[in-house]
Amino acid sequence: MTESQRSYCMSRIKGKDTSIERILSKALWHKGLRFRKNSKAIYGHPDISIRKYRIAIFCDGDFWHGYDWENRKDSIKSNREYWIPKIERNMAKDEEVNHVLSAMGFTVIRVWEHEIRKDLDDTVAMILRAVEENKAALPASRKET
Repeated sequence: MTESQRSYCMSRIKGKDTSIERILSKALWHKGLRFRKNSKAIYGHPDISIRKYRIAIFCDGDFWHGYDWENRKDSIKSNREYWIPKIERNMAKDEEVNHVLSAMGFTVIRVWEHEIRKDLDDTVAMILRAVEENKAALPASRKET
């Protein structure tokens, strides 16, 4: 790919309502879970959020959020001086968001792109377990709403 072709391709990548978000949200919806997508009312704008049970779910792309970063960063061949710091900033921001949301009492769930694509059933089951755990921890007055 030429530099201009790659630039065009990268500019077309969306930040929300990505394919992995749609796959996961559709599976959760079919299991009866109701949620909000990209809520601006919650710090970090989680991809999927369930405020009642204080759960924030992020669908992290393997490239953009640095999956297996120590092994994969050497595979970046072009424009390394841009991509490596960018992905490392994304990783630092992810840690900050996790910390802030945890301090606010949220359960933060980060799911990698490859987990959604290959183990969707396990991913959905893990999220449903978190919902049940948080539901059990709710005060009795909030369980009825």
